[in-house]
Amino acid sequence: MLTIHNYFLSEQDLYAYKLSKQERILVASVLLINTANYITLSTIAENLYVSRATIINDLDSIKSYIKEFNLEVTSHPNKGLRVDGKESDKRLFLMQVALKKDDNSMISRYISLQAGNRITIQKVLSEQERLYEYYLTDNSFEYLVTYLGIMVNRNGMGEYLEEIEKANNDKYLMALDILRLISQYCHLKTSENEIQFLSEILLKSRYIKKRHKDDMMIKIQLVTRQFIDRVSYDLGINLADDYDFFENLSNHLESILKPEAPLYPQSEIVDELLKDNEEVVEAVNSNLGIIEQYAIRELTSIETGYIAIHICALERKKNKEVAFHVILACHAGIGTSQLLIEKLKKHFNFQIVDIISAHEAPHIESNRADLIISTIPIANSKIDVVTVSPLLNDEDYLRVGNKIDSLRNSRHLPSRIGDLESSPRGLLDKISPILKAMAPEKYDGMFHEIKKVVREYFNKPLESNQEMFSPYLHHLLPSSHIQLDVECLDWQDAITKSAKPLLEAGYIEQRYIQAMIDNINENGPYIVLSPGFALPHEGLDRGSVKVGMNLIRLKNPVPFGADEFDPVEFVCCLSAIDHKTHLKAFFNLVNMLTDEKFKNELREAKTSKEAALAIEKYEYLHI
Repeated sequence: MLTIHNYFLSEQDLYAYKLSKQERILVASVLLINTANYITLSTIAENLYVSRATIINDLDSIKSYIKEFNLEVTSHPNKGLRVDGKESDKRLFLMQVALKKDDNSMISRYISLQAGNRITIQKVLSEQERLYEYYLTDNSFEYLVTYLGIMVNRNGMGEYLEEIEKANNDKYLMALDILRLISQYCHLKTSENEIQFLSEILLKSRYIKKRHKDDMMIKIQLVTRQFIDRVSYDLGINLADDYDFFENLSNHLESILKPEAPLYPQSEIVDELLKDNEEVVEAVNSNLGIIEQYAIRELTSIETGYIAIHICALERKKNKEVAFHVILACHAGIGTSQLLIEKLKKHFNFQIVDIISAHEAPHIESNRADLIISTIPIANSKIDVVTVSPLLNDEDYLRVGNKIDSLRNSRHLPSRIGDLESSPRGLLDKISPILKAMAPEKYDGMFHEIKKVVREYFNKPLESNQEMFSPYLHHLLPSSHIQLDVECLDWQDAITKSAKPLLEAGYIEQRYIQAMIDNINENGPYIVLSPGFALPHEGLDRGSVKVGMNLIRLKNPVPFGADEFDPVEFVCCLSAIDHKTHLKAFFNLVNMLTDEKFKNELREAKTSKEAALAIEKYEYLHI
């Protein structure tokens, strides 16, 4: 069967459900519009698992439906069918399909948005919202993410917008910056027409002053840490040292701590995994109170089940006795392939040995790899294949995990534990503390030169997107951001004095200080992270200007009303500007606070420089 390069048909087997005529028309229309050249009636029939005669009978209806969008189906005797018309109209058609809200229609089971890298697009869009202070409503945000995903894949197919009439509007610069970043991260070329068209979409979008979830952001991240610690204790395993797990779970908890429950699909794969991991489910249910104290509704069983799934996925990641050799078959270009690799490596101990086209798979010998992960179905492969969507959702991770378990249990695989993959950032992280310890006076100049050599050697940027936006703790707490033996009258005074250097340096506004005090009066001393250590903060719209931290060591500890965690001797003011930038520093700090030796060095430091060196030393020990 000819494989069509489309991004909307799901990977589910169409044998499982018989499409109605209206559903056939919709799926066939998507195939036609999202095929770059020609497609035959037989190919459409094969993809829908119906007869060619059925498609012939549907053809007039398909043409009429497509014509509603100012598009025309044309035919060629020796080639087949294709859709002619403006690229903008084709995208608007695909938008309508992707955003279809008819929950009663079974078509939603067979059409899904397989467009672009959704996570990258969401992050870029969120950053530009904050930068331009244009905060989209949830519907407008979803609409734009969907459009940008379609744009990425259409450009990847070589389909570009027609000439768009230029018109000045106040969203042009925002559109320019959004497309500049997406083009960079998704390895595409953009054009003036794309910028103009996106600016018109942004102009018609709806905006709000701010998003409510920002106020709860840091609180949710603190709650996530408490929840992870409790579940780790109950399961007798350490879940607290994985940054990706912490980030993913905090994002997940943020999505469920909303007035309306998110719609999670029922899944046999999920149900089976939960049955096989009853101890994880029990640990999650036993500690739900930590989360529910901040929820305004009771969590559903499906929601708690998906929390357990995150923990199950982490355990699979930690299972590293076999480093599987994997071949990736991806139909959406090298950019999407690289993004898929990064997602897979966060969850599994893989060594990607090759990237191929799907048609090459039957010719790959069985000794080349243990598994092929493909974004489209593959037949007649000599190697086990698991099919995933380019978006890599929860079910895809579970599907890959189940396949790995099956392979591990069914046959002997050679031990392939080797050296960790080298990266410029990983190498520099190893060099930096040694260089600082041996040549502190010459550190800055020498490290700058070493960076250039490493960059040339690896021939790629030093930092990923995440690292560019996520400084380490020691970056936010240099000696200039640490004051020792500060005299404070009470906890309010301690918060004020911890924030004062940030205020003077322009990191926060005056109102941010009172907002932090009001936050504690309203919500209690949850900011006391561990015995003797507090991290005051507030929401994004309360006066934070730049991401930053300032730490004070109190001359005489003061109580915060935190019971066994009192009195507090260290107060670290945090200024957060978004959901992401501070997260790595926060994660590392919480892990370091479990090490009593770290606190002792902070207590014994005679100068701010000594305290800063202790922070850097222990951060490297805990990452």
